[in-house]
Amino acid sequence: MKKILFKGCGTAIATPFDENGVNVKEFERLIENQIQNNVDAIIVCGTTGESATMTHDEKKSAIECAIKTSNGRVPIIVGTGGNNTKQVIENSKFAESFGADGLLIVTPYYNKCTQNGLVEHYKVIAQSVNLPIILYSVPSRTGVNIEPKTCLELSKIPNIVAIKEASGNLSQIAQIANLCRDNLQIYSGNDDQVLPVLSLGGIGVISVLSNVMPKYTHDMVQNFLDGNVSTATKMQLDAIPLINSLFSEVNPIPVKAALNMIGYDFGIPRLPLTKMTAEKEEVLKQKLFNLMNK
Repeated sequence: MKKILFKGCGTAIATPFDENGVNVKEFERLIENQIQNNVDAIIVCGTTGESATMTHDEKKSAIECAIKTSNGRVPIIVGTGGNNTKQVIENSKFAESFGADGLLIVTPYYNKCTQNGLVEHYKVIAQSVNLPIILYSVPSRTGVNIEPKTCLELSKIPNIVAIKEASGNLSQIAQIANLCRDNLQIYSGNDDQVLPVLSLGGIGVISVLSNVMPKYTHDMVQNFLDGNVSTATKMQLDAIPLINSLFSEVNPIPVKAALNMIGYDFGIPRLPLTKMTAEKEEVLKQKLFNLMNK
């Protein structure tokens, strides 16, 4: 049995910036709130964390802050993916040296690659570190899909332990589950598909929703895992309007707006992402407080 990094809700956490880089105090405040509200893991420097527009020093600050604040209470998983295999290896070694518990590695983008290229890419990365690795398939952003047979090949690598599946294709997820079984755990990468993925044998979600609804998202997953399927189903369905608003513009535009609404100072995303439009922000506010008050 391979190492399970976490079961339940892992937050793909947003990053607050100020004029000096990462707003460490505000980041620490959100991380502490996440832990107090029962999230099972925190994923830093991912898509939601705006890793694509962070400098090396800013990533260092974010990783250090997360590891120090958590102090071993929940796993800290670091996004180290990219489209340059050599750089991904360097990023992954860097995260390991700082004490990360695991890595989330997205497929290469822009230059793309074949399925064989994916196998070779992940194989050499896995060989360069000792940490457990979560594959990340999100073809809507990268243009590259990890096919089920490729997942099977990658699952044979000892420290590739899981996949964050954000293709939205439940038939594909079912095929991955069928082929890989316990050699590749599955996390939902889409907040609107958490229960369908769990029903196929998934063990949790890497969530955007949990930035603003950490306990709710944790409890939804835990209810399902505990066998309280009707309660979990109601929670999934009740969250759909807010989830839709959180993805009404490119992530993390809406979730940073939502964090500001509940009392954090997360500002606006870095260019080329922009401030949320006023009309969609108003809808987001309504859906957020509707769910919070249920």
